[in-house]
Amino acid sequence: MLSRVRTIADLQFGRGIGGQLFPDSCRFITSRRGGVRQVLLEGKRLATLRAHDGRLTLGLAGAKRLHDALPGQTGRVEVRADVLSFIASGKNLFSRHVVRVDSGIHAGDEVVITDGEGRFVAIGEAILSGPEMMASETGMAVSVRHGIQKEE
Repeated sequence: MLSRVRTIADLQFGRGIGGQLFPDSCRFITSRRGGVRQVLLEGKRLATLRAHDGRLTLGLAGAKRLHDALPGQTGRVEVRADVLSFIASGKNLFSRHVVRVDSGIHAGDEVVITDGEGRFVAIGEAILSGPEMMASETGMAVSVRHGIQKEE
């Protein structure tokens, strides 16, 4: 199971990320058929494996580990300082509040939301691609799942 979720993470987030995101001490919650549902570390949810598309959605603990594992601006969306408290409390991120974004982000990707100094603020699913977030003046850019002020 560990090798499977590591492989999925490598495909979804980049080579080598799976090993950093999921250490050997992870526990698993499985479905009745034996498939992976959730990955836990020290009682905190790192990720859930979505049954309909086989992609990982990250919990707050997993998102923090991903933030530490991803190099540079990869998979990140930087937000304006005046909306940090809203995003950190779990509110959705709109295009007009995006300062900088990884141009490799596609709609549907898990993205890490950061402040101007690169600190982790929230995790969510990109609604638009990276270039679309920068070009758009209106509309939702990221559907925020967890912010740092909303512990699981």
